[in-house]
Amino acid sequence: MKAAIKRIASAVLMTTVLLASAGTAYADEEMEAREAERAASYEVVPDTNNIEGWPKGPQVYGNSAIVMDMNSGAVLYAKKPDERHYPASITKLMTALVALENASLEDEVYFSEDSVSFLEYGDASIGMTPGEILSMNDALYGMLLASANEVSYAIAESVGKLTGGGFDTFIQKMNDRAEEIGCTGSHWVNANGLHDEQHYTTAHDMALIASKVYQFEEFRTVVQTLNYTIGTTNLVGETRTFQQNHKMLWPQNANYYEYCTGGKTGYTDQARTTLVTMADDGNLPLAAVVLRDYGNDAYIDTRAMFDYAFANFVKVPLNDQEKAAGISSYEDENAYIVLPSGADFSSVRAKITVTDKTKAAGTVTYTYQGQNVGSAAVKLTEEYVKEETGYSLTPEITGTGTSDKGQNSKGGLPLAAKIVIGIAAGIILLFVILYVYLRYKLAKRRKMRMERARRRRQAQRGVRQYSASHSRMGGSRNQARGPRGEHTGDYRGRPYRGGISRTDNKS
Repeated sequence: MKAAIKRIASAVLMTTVLLASAGTAYADEEMEAREAERAASYEVVPDTNNIEGWPKGPQVYGNSAIVMDMNSGAVLYAKKPDERHYPASITKLMTALVALENASLEDEVYFSEDSVSFLEYGDASIGMTPGEILSMNDALYGMLLASANEVSYAIAESVGKLTGGGFDTFIQKMNDRAEEIGCTGSHWVNANGLHDEQHYTTAHDMALIASKVYQFEEFRTVVQTLNYTIGTTNLVGETRTFQQNHKMLWPQNANYYEYCTGGKTGYTDQARTTLVTMADDGNLPLAAVVLRDYGNDAYIDTRAMFDYAFANFVKVPLNDQEKAAGISSYEDENAYIVLPSGADFSSVRAKITVTDKTKAAGTVTYTYQGQNVGSAAVKLTEEYVKEETGYSLTPEITGTGTSDKGQNSKGGLPLAAKIVIGIAAGIILLFVILYVYLRYKLAKRRKMRMERARRRRQAQRGVRQYSASHSRMGGSRNQARGPRGEHTGDYRGRPYRGGISRTDNKS
């Protein structure tokens, strides 16, 4: 029996040793493969290094990387910026953007069973339970600082309901909004970044998203916070305290960067390390993105890209330069582009896009050696809008009338002026008609008065004639007698007509 036990124990020990050896070998192979991938990625030359006259940027370990000015959209550094990768938790920047645009900080975030039950062991979480309620303000801290996945889900579900739908409504808004701000290589299927084959983005798209969400003061406040405590909730009587995960914000950390103003970390086995960082040296507000990076290399890469950008580029205010033909003014008087130090503005090319012809609104994008160095919203000249779109901002009168859309040939009056003239003409015509009518009524009344006066005069002449005739005949004033002396009639002052006395014809 003892011998059998010894044999079993020996077999178990041998199996354990073999499995451990196999596991170690597998781990070693995986490490070697990752190191080979890391080294190969580092050797890839940044795209911007191939631009003639462009400052040479650092090589980085991240598979894709970019540095963008957050105000102008100028791309200062790029390495495979449009290559698709899994984003991991930097997805939460897109979630924050849609939430801030569709909800207020006082709105409630409700944790349903669905928002919690999907979590697996190891997923980032702050331990929310079904039925709990947080304010949107607290939820944003939980999502962006602690990277809590259940909080991301609850935010999406709650804001989706606020907009008349649910979780899927929010996800659709993420995709729609990304397209609206210019993202061309992103697709979102969840709000937290947990791995899905159909959930991906690009470095350039993430820089656009970071630039847009950074405009919200509420977002800047959250991502610059190092520690935050959520108070007791409707179901839990204890507080929850968590810390900022972005190492470049911690002064005591070796990766601390003095110009860092916020950011978001991410990691999954499939995505590797992803990192979005915002920084401002007091002159240029920049967003840096690295995708599929390798642990702490993400911070090293980000610092190298920021140092390069701050040292080699300058802000060029557009109002200090000659405007491109077709531009009337810039909507933002502080609009600028970013050029390599020493570059001349005369080498910059402008491309204008009409965004609203009825308002003469457009966007101008400037390039230097083919590289985007900034865009600005502009007011366009009427001549440019007419030339590019055929639309006339000043409708004109022609001999054959106006067009269907109120546009007229060159040299005519504005539509508003024609309307005013038409109204004035109508009022004048109304007064003329009223004047003619009143004149007619006055003339008619005058004619009637004259006719009455004429009749009175004629009647008076008749009375006088009657009186004179009656006196000659010796009759009284009111009576006339016939040959036999009988009364012929009582006229009682009525006018005597014809001057001939009336008599009875009795036989």
